[in-house]
Amino acid sequence: MSNKRKAVALISGGLDSLLAAKVIQEQGVHVEGINFFTGFCVEGHTHAIRKKDKAKPKRNNALWVAEQLNMKLHIVDVIEEYKSVLLNPKHGYGANMNPCLDCKVFMVAKAKQWIEENDFDFIITGEVVGQRPMSQRKDTMPVISRESGADDLLLRPLCAKNLPETLPEHEGWVNRDELFDFSGRTRKPQMALADQYGFEDYATPAGGCCFLTDKSYSVKLVDLWKYRGSKEYELDDIMLLKVGRHIRPGGNYKLIVAREEGESRFLQGYKKGFTWLQVTSHGGPLTLVEGEITEADLPLAARLVARFSQGRDADKVSVECVRDGEVTTLDVKPMPAHEIPAEWYV
Repeated sequence: MSNKRKAVALISGGLDSLLAAKVIQEQGVHVEGINFFTGFCVEGHTHAIRKKDKAKPKRNNALWVAEQLNMKLHIVDVIEEYKSVLLNPKHGYGANMNPCLDCKVFMVAKAKQWIEENDFDFIITGEVVGQRPMSQRKDTMPVISRESGADDLLLRPLCAKNLPETLPEHEGWVNRDELFDFSGRTRKPQMALADQYGFEDYATPAGGCCFLTDKSYSVKLVDLWKYRGSKEYELDDIMLLKVGRHIRPGGNYKLIVAREEGESRFLQGYKKGFTWLQVTSHGGPLTLVEGEITEADLPLAARLVARFSQGRDADKVSVECVRDGEVTTLDVKPMPAHEIPAEWYV
């Protein structure tokens, strides 16, 4: 090649995007990474908060991938733009609230815009035919290329031999013979290739960091939208859905009860914006109130909060409620666990 070509690789932090970028680097192409921050992939967030998870890795895997490849990584905030993808996905949702096909179209379209603005030649993704049921099927791969506007500038090095030739291959920017024909849900070929390249300690091959693929998280998100009467959300909403026990005793409010000391510390940062409850007579978790709690609701809310304190077996527990700067103290008997309806747990 007389002129060194340049490609941008969509980097999620997973094994596939690591390998896809490496395969093209090995062909002498200059590769840089791009990671789109939607707000729903916050790696290490709960591990960093919860005391019991403090030994678990807290690294950002996308940054780790860039470090392994000695590659520049561009992190692009798309939180606001992504809302339309989540709220109105043309191709619908997956098993939970994950709009995977629309998400991939959106990200490849953003990458197409990026290469035009930065004078790069083509786009790389780590997609593999048949690996994911919604966005990585042989019939959806062309949809992503077409609807994103990337067309034949989108190269999938790990499964390229299973797909029509792209412009980078046709023009000789990359050698098709040195690309791969991976398919299906097994990650064994990728793990073997990682061993060949000497990569260790990479993210779980079948993993993923998107909260929207998680059933319990999706249930909480749908509940939030239902009772707000609107599908609007902010980054704080996204983060709080991942923390604590969520208990909804009534349609007008929900309790977010910290599960342990680390979560209580995290929720401290939200006290100014929420009504909150705290057991004062015994050790216990901080609890935020999402919604509009009334004076009549307070005794029940206090009994629930007391249930999760060290005074759960006491006859009387003192609970402090702070609402709009005003403090109310209630002495209540903790609610027994068997009296809390299962449907209250979101």
